Amino acid sequence: KKKPHPPRQRSAMLPSPLVRGARTALRSLAASSSAGLRLEKALCTAPSGASHDRNLHHRRAAAPTSSTAVYRALSRAFSTAQTVNTRIDASKLTVERTKSPKVKPPFDHTLPFGKVFSDHMLEIDWTRSAGFGTPRIVPFHNLQLSPSIPALHYGVQCFEGMKAYKDASGGVRLFRPEMNMKRFDDSCKRLALPELDKEGMQKCIAELCKVESDWVPAFEGCSLYLRPTCIGTSEGLGVSEPSEALIFVIASPVGPYFANGFAPVKVLAETGFRRAWPGGTGSNKVGGNYAPGLMPQKLSAAKGYSQVLWLFGEEEYVTEIGAMNFFVFWVTPEGKKELITAPLDGTILPGVTRDSILKLAKGWDMCDKVSERAFTMKELAKAVDEGRVLEVFGAGTAAVVAPVDGIGYNGRNLPVPCGTDGKAGDLTKKLFGAISDLHYGRSDQMGWSVPV
Repeated sequence: KKKPHPPRQRSAMLPSPLVRGARTALRSLAASSSAGLRLEKALCTAPSGASHDRNLHHRRAAAPTSSTAVYRALSRAFSTAQTVNTRIDASKLTVERTKSPKVKPPFDHTLPFGKVFSDHMLEIDWTRSAGFGTPRIVPFHNLQLSPSIPALHYGVQCFEGMKAYKDASGGVRLFRPEMNMKRFDDSCKRLALPELDKEGMQKCIAELCKVESDWVPAFEGCSLYLRPTCIGTSEGLGVSEPSEALIFVIASPVGPYFANGFAPVKVLAETGFRRAWPGGTGSNKVGGNYAPGLMPQKLSAAKGYSQVLWLFGEEEYVTEIGAMNFFVFWVTPEGKKELITAPLDGTILPGVTRDSILKLAKGWDMCDKVSERAFTMKELAKAVDEGRVLEVFGAGTAAVVAPVDGIGYNGRNLPVPCGTDGKAGDLTKKLFGAISDLHYGRSDQMGWSVPV
């Protein structure tokens, strides 16, 4: 008489509905990463239900159960996913020195902006599947790129602007570089470019400055302008987030913005064209913000103006001047001396110089108030007519501060005071001197001047 079979052991396999659910949930991961694709394939080949074969315990040795297959797939996929490098490892940076050093121009006030470039550049590759590659400093060279990359067709590119300065002891310094790195990262994320390792990026830029220390001018007012850039480089047409990108940094020795001292400019308040709008990219340094401004700039130059003063909305809110932040120093209707600039509402670039001016001015008794708030062109015109405007200037990395002595608006020219010498007001001069001292390390009570 045959003995009855012992009770069948319940399989520890993952139930079929969960397997199907996992497959569905991971399709989005599969679409965005190679690890996810391998995981989805593994799940799709996993058994979907329990076998009722009496010899199931023998078959387990030959074929994995659903739970085992899923576990192994997860292990393989996530171990692969962990190899995606999210760090920019400055400790692995390689340096290839040029064999043909360039002849340096005179490092004085005659240096043009952005026309001469140093011997070397920094490059970092990125791919969606592998992350950041090994950073490298190489001789300055032209890029070899496919003509189909999204940076050329859809504006998938962003950049930064910062400077290296040489102090009295010959050391090289950066000015508040962490702010540039944050803004660079914000711009990258806005365009679906890779999220930056800000600390690693800053260290690599510092290393480039060390390599190019002989290219940092020691002449007062001169500096080494640094242009970090990120471009989408995946080949093929079609509007989609890039799967490959290149980060590079080039360096250019530049002279003073005002070679012969302050030279105030006249600006045209632009009532027809707009630089930025809520929900757009006005707070990011992307190429798409600058090219549309070239034609309005050309039209304003034909009318005798040096820059465009950008307005926004039917109210004509004052926003920026050219590619700089815009400041007004005036007396309010209540009799208070106020330094005012537009707020960071998403349409305004969060300038490093802008932030520095606000923080410095708040500690001085020249201003009763320092404000970040919206104000209109009509308010500014009324203040000019009432004699309440004291100074107007732009602010940015290139010029530090740029005084304005006139504003064209609705067919009128609104005169703006520029101090007793007609070149710059007292607040403008004090800001320029204080920030320049910080640039060159002559003072650093704010902790903003960072030696490399």
